[in-house]
This record gives sequence, C-alpha cells and structure tokens, in this order.
Amino acid sequence: MPLRLHAPVLLPCDPDCTVVRDAVLDIGDDGRITHTGPADQAPRHDGPTRRVTGILMPGLVNAHAHSPMTLLRGLGGDLPLMRWLTEVIWPTEAKLTPDDVYAGMVLGSLEMLRAGVTTSAEMYFYGEELVRAVLDTGARLVLAPAIIDAPGWDWAAQLEQTSAWIDNDGLRFGHGERIEIGYGPHSAYTLSPDALAQVGAAARERGALVQIHVAESLPEDVVQREKHGSVPALLDEVGLFGGRVLAAHAVHLSDEDINTLKRHNVGVAHCPGSNTKLASGIARVADLRAAGVPLGLGTDGPASNDDLDLWEDVRLAGLLARVSTMDSTVLRAADLLLLATRGGAAALSRSDIGTLEPGAWADIVHIGVDDPAFAAGLDIADDHLLSNLVWAAGGRTVRDVWVAGAQVVSDAETVSVPMADALAKARVAAGRLV
Repeated sequence: MPLRLHAPVLLPCDPDCTVVRDAVLDIGDDGRITHTGPADQAPRHDGPTRRVTGILMPGLVNAHAHSPMTLLRGLGGDLPLMRWLTEVIWPTEAKLTPDDVYAGMVLGSLEMLRAGVTTSAEMYFYGEELVRAVLDTGARLVLAPAIIDAPGWDWAAQLEQTSAWIDNDGLRFGHGERIEIGYGPHSAYTLSPDALAQVGAAARERGALVQIHVAESLPEDVVQREKHGSVPALLDEVGLFGGRVLAAHAVHLSDEDINTLKRHNVGVAHCPGSNTKLASGIARVADLRAAGVPLGLGTDGPASNDDLDLWEDVRLAGLLARVSTMDSTVLRAADLLLLATRGGAAALSRSDIGTLEPGAWADIVHIGVDDPAFAAGLDIADDHLLSNLVWAAGGRTVRDVWVAGAQVVSDAETVSVPMADALAKARVAAGRLV
C-alpha cells in the first residue's frame, strides 16, 4: 500500500542541497517515490501516513567496498598496501569458502544499513553469495564480480561467467531492482592490456558498469606507468573507457589523467579512510570536482578502513580536502552530503538512487534528532542544520531505513536478519580463517 512519511525536515539531496521544512514524501506501491515537498502543498493521499520526528534523507551510496572482508578486519593493519595484499590478505582470501563470503557479506550489509548506507558497490568473488546475502538483508547491491589474473584464477573464465550472468538475468533484478551486475577487473597491474580491452568491450556491449582500482598507491602500478605514462592513459589506450566505468581510489593522477576521466565521464570513488590508513596518499578531490568528474565516496573494505560507516569517510573527505588545499571552504557540509548520496549515484552512472525525487527508488533514512549533535534542535538556519548533520551526527543517529519502500531498519535494529545471528555466524568463519 502507498505510504506517506511526514517529517519536520526533508533533505532531497537535489543539486542545491535544499532543506524542506514540514515536508511529506510519498512512496508508491512499486517502491518508488511519487512526491516530495512541503506538507501544505501535498496532493491528496488515501493511504497510511507515518509521522517521524527527525530528518528524512536519501540512503547513502557506498561507491566502493569489499564488504565480505568483515571476516578479515584488522589483519595486517600496520602494513603498506602491496605488502598488506600479498603477504596477508590474498593468502587469507584463498581460504574463503562460499559460505564464508555469504556470512561476511551479511554482516557487512547489516553494518551499512544500521549506518544509513542503502547501496554498496562491491567488487569480490563468489558473487552469487553476495547477491544472496543482500537479498536476505534487504539492501541494494551494485556488484562487480572480480576478474583477476593470478595463481588459481582464470580471468577469461571469470569474464565469460559474468557475461553469461548478465545475459541470463539482465543487468538488474530482484524486488526494487535491488541487484545490479557489472564487471570487476581488479586493476591494471593484475590484468594484461588485452584482458582489460576484452572486459571493456563486453561491458559496453551490455551497458554494464565496470569497477576497477585505479592509481591507488605509487608502488602498485610501476610497470604500467613506465610503459604508458599513467594508469588512466593505459585504460584509455586499450579501450576500457568509453562505457560506464568507476575508478576506485584514483589517488595519483596528473592533470591530463583528470581530463581523460572527464572526457570519458568516468566516475571516481574517493576512499579517504583506506587511503590514509594504508598510506596510499590523498586524492585530488578539489581538482576532480572542479573538472566535473562524477565523484562519490567509498569505504573500501572493512579490513583496510576498518569499518563500513560511510559517515566517517564523509567527514574525513572534508578534513583532508581542507587541509590539503588550506581552504576551509573547499568542501562545505552540503557538498559532503551530496558526495555521499547523489554523487555516489552519479559515479555509478545511476540517477535512480541517492536522491529523494519523484521516480527515484524510495531508499530513505530517518535521522533521529534526540542526540547531542542536534542540541540546537531543528529550528535553526539551513547551513547550521547541515553542518550538525554532517560534522557531528553520523551513523549513530540513524533510526529507520527503507530500501525500495520496504523498511529494513526499525528503531536502529535490522528487520530481516538479526545482527546477533549474523555476528555469530561471522565469528565462526573468522575464527577458522585467522
């Protein structure tokens, strides 16, 4: 049945980051938003109305994650990226079973939902288990099954399997089209130029999103930079660009690299928590925004961040941008909120999530204001309200969450899968691995 939500404040996350007071939001029976706006201008509504006492806003979009790595949290926590991967993470991941990946993804998905993250863009293996997990938790998934050329992996078979999956099931499926399938070539240093070219061609043929790690740290792409000048130059040269592409991290970019990303409308997932913990560097966020590159925020994996609360990356992105430019106005609270919502959607080449606008999916978060972050209440200036939300509130203030109109978090507790059950199963798997 269609539902109306009535709130003191609604943040549709339109391009101007408008603050709507005494607002209503209508959800159709198909799980899409049919109306938003001031209550005194609302159309007639014959279904139930639910009043909430805080802020309604879009679900956050985690533009880059490896969420099943909840099982590996804390491993190799004091190593740089390449040693962390080759000495700790990859050997441990080789022991993972499909059941392990399912347990890790369920736990990660619940962790994100409780923080108001409704969509995550995931690159991992045993993709069917990620889909099963997210269908169980009620979240939204943009999946890039991993494609990698390494011992024990057959990249050509992985590419063929992903193409067959899309051909059989379509790009999006599930209630509310909550599952999207794309391609996950790991990086330019784990795949040959020919393999990258084949991935790009297969994705463009199907209109699918490609998610790939790009220029994350200086030690990783040495050979590629020596031969081609830069990683974006290589990906452009071999034809990976040209369709829907998300570049994860994109830390070490030249001006020409940024122009290349803009020219091909490549989205970027900025992962400040992981980049700083692994000492990978600080991405050129101000320059990417100035060039008009679609830009969102990601947590990366919970073994390198080490959590999936995107609010922390929102704040860190703002802090790093300000101190790296010595400009306290370079990213305002409104800018940061949009990066975590409609910005992440744009980076994933999506316009149906990350915003509370008619036609978009009803992926909605209710922020409770009975918290010290809102000591001044809601009857304050718009900029002041946004500042308190972004800089002071965070995941602990999330009370309710809906995905495609279905409630998945109620009074800060997950609805479909109890957190205690997910944690117990994950502990069994993690205990065997570590």
